[in-house]
Amino acid sequence: MDLVIWEWVSFAARWLHVVTAIAWIGSSFYFVALDLGLRKAAEAPAGVGGEAWQVHGGGFYHIQKYMVAPARMPEELTWFKWESYGTWLSGFFLMGVVYYLGADLLLVDRAVLDMSPTVAIIVSLVALASGWIVYDLLCKSPIGEDETKLGIAVYLLLVAEAWALTHVFSGRGAFVHIGAIIATIMTANVFLIIIPNQKKVVAALIAGQTPDPALGKQAKQRSTHNNYLTLPVVFLMLSGHYPLAFATRWNWLIVALVIIAGASIRHWFNTMHKHEKPPIWTWIVAALCFLAIVALSTIPAVQTPGKAAALKPDPALAARLASPHFTAARDIVVSRCSMCHAQEPVWAGIAVAPKGVMLDTDERIAAHAREIALHSVRTRAMPPGNVTDLGDDERRQLAIWIASAK
Repeated sequence: MDLVIWEWVSFAARWLHVVTAIAWIGSSFYFVALDLGLRKAAEAPAGVGGEAWQVHGGGFYHIQKYMVAPARMPEELTWFKWESYGTWLSGFFLMGVVYYLGADLLLVDRAVLDMSPTVAIIVSLVALASGWIVYDLLCKSPIGEDETKLGIAVYLLLVAEAWALTHVFSGRGAFVHIGAIIATIMTANVFLIIIPNQKKVVAALIAGQTPDPALGKQAKQRSTHNNYLTLPVVFLMLSGHYPLAFATRWNWLIVALVIIAGASIRHWFNTMHKHEKPPIWTWIVAALCFLAIVALSTIPAVQTPGKAAALKPDPALAARLASPHFTAARDIVVSRCSMCHAQEPVWAGIAVAPKGVMLDTDERIAAHAREIALHSVRTRAMPPGNVTDLGDDERRQLAIWIASAK
């Protein structure tokens, strides 16, 4: 399909993903805040564990929570599930458009692990599924009876996955996959645990039976996990714009620190919603984690000497390099782009190559032919503000090279 069409498909999927994510996170944060802020009422109906008065939009709201279920089924019941499903489905589609179709560039890093795009996609799918399976088994195991032990176990699971994925995929691909694994856990919690348990409660009410309190307890546990994982997953999904996070030597350790920082911040808000004095230590922990992340990002990403020599040749890359128009295109890229897009940028104010895209060797230029076509031929996004005076004749020369290598 035409490059421009795919770019618009990607944009539409990203837009949908962001919109549904806002809806899901918004409703999730609201209900957690509501739940934690409930207060006992002396004259509350039987089964009501707490209530809250809220004001918004010029009106007052009186909300009551039944700890298990009301005595009879209400005529109208609003379910909150499509926000979660829409977020995951749009995110998986976006993963396919960006990372599966562009696996040879964004997912596979042959200096990390030499594998084909097909193998990388299979590994991706296995990672998404196995992440949920192991997490679910932990929750249902004896460890799941102790919230502290379970929290530590889930944290170690995510850190182990971060370490493993950064030794399989590119840094950018690994980060988005860690985020996708967490998002899969969160949506699977909704789809396989929270909503089914609520439906069982509804079915029991309709049948005139007393619902099992364990169903609500299990759903509450998974909902709490989702709440504490939200901020880390947002960071990971945005990390593709920041190579200082994903393209550094200790990127997996950065993920470990992000999870701690995000969970600490959520704990502060959750405590505040309970109308208790929020613990100041949570912000201290988050700040220390951030400082540690900054320090880790300054350590050079040193590769093992001689590793690149053992890599298998890429036919598509070889065709771009063998094109009779490559030399002219390379000279243009080197003179107009590589001052920023290099291992060590020389443009004032640029400390690291934007988005981790480096165009300072023949192989790197050829590998990023698609991005060059999109940002400098089909559009004038690059150079930004045309600060390096990339002329129309030069853009045409780049187009000729790209077309000749297909």
